[in-house]
Amino acid sequence: MKTILSFTLAVLAAATMTACGTSAPLATQNAPYQAVQAAQIQRAAVAPSLYELAYSARQNAVFVASSGGFGDGAGPSKVLRLDPKTLAVQAEIALPLRGFGVVLDDAANRLYVGNTTEGSVTVVDTASNQVVKTVALQEKVKGADGKEKFPHHFRELVLDPANGRLYAPGLSSDGSALYVMNTRTLALEKVVPGLGAVATGIALDAANNRLFVSNLRGGLVEVDTRSLAITRNHSPGADQMLNLAYDAQGKRLFATDQGLASISERRQKAEPGFAPTPGNRVVVLDAATARITASLPTGDGPIAPLLDAPRQRLYVTNRGSGSVSVFDAASGRQLQTIALPSHPNSLALDSRGNVLYVTVKNGRDDPKGSNESVVRIAF
Repeated sequence: MKTILSFTLAVLAAATMTACGTSAPLATQNAPYQAVQAAQIQRAAVAPSLYELAYSARQNAVFVASSGGFGDGAGPSKVLRLDPKTLAVQAEIALPLRGFGVVLDDAANRLYVGNTTEGSVTVVDTASNQVVKTVALQEKVKGADGKEKFPHHFRELVLDPANGRLYAPGLSSDGSALYVMNTRTLALEKVVPGLGAVATGIALDAANNRLFVSNLRGGLVEVDTRSLAITRNHSPGADQMLNLAYDAQGKRLFATDQGLASISERRQKAEPGFAPTPGNRVVVLDAATARITASLPTGDGPIAPLLDAPRQRLYVTNRGSGSVSVFDAASGRQLQTIALPSHPNSLALDSRGNVLYVTVKNGRDDPKGSNESVVRIAF
């Protein structure tokens, strides 16, 4: 691949996206961790090309996006509705465009699905299992090669119910931008440029009216959600902050720092003197200063962090090593590594039931186009 972006998009196509969850009852916050045993893990191969998923307490269902695959022989894209106990498919919701990332507004019975390569977001009604609308957020532009394409690719989505907005960083090696969609009118509200090259992670600090957006050039950008303007830029000292999770109680950010050698090598060629940071870790950042306060070693290629704040647990998928790391979020102590080969990707949490859901992507030795898996871990 000729550019960092082309490599990154290949990685993101196989490693998208973010974690979703609901709040847990406070009575669980001091419960001691008990290591997961094999009998507590269920796995079901449900559809090709699985990406993000969400657990709906209101619908008592798991929703997972299947892009259908890539190329001429790819199947249709859809959202699958799964039984949260058995992982059986209860319904299939056909999508007009290929879906990857998802975020759930459970109170409004809406699932937002990012059409990563097609400049739009599809809105699904989770009560009726029907598509409500596909909202175009970009128009194609003609590139230097004379071909028309969307200027940015969407990856992570974050919901801001109080302000009636959906935030979607649009990534590009030529400069990323934040797309703001009004969830009341289902229309584009604003585009905020200036997020740096290849913006990937996003997290909302609702109490302080700010968004954090990370990029794969070691940058962390703060956006004021009242003015929709960039207020601060940081360089914390972690090169590949792929995904973010915000801890409102501890006023901290957790960021997966991938440390992929391929990305570092391309940067070294493009930027003489560039020295990569270690990677294969979660960095813990002070939300006020963006200073790294802790570095938690993970498996190879960490992707998605999910914080269960009441229980003070942090879950992290490790794509490269085929596992999920479990940390005590208060102390940073690693509690367990759960093997889930081949490539664990995204996370969702039923916090009341203390159940974690994981999408697991196939490896190179699996038949091309075969179904990928959702795993249920009952803690």
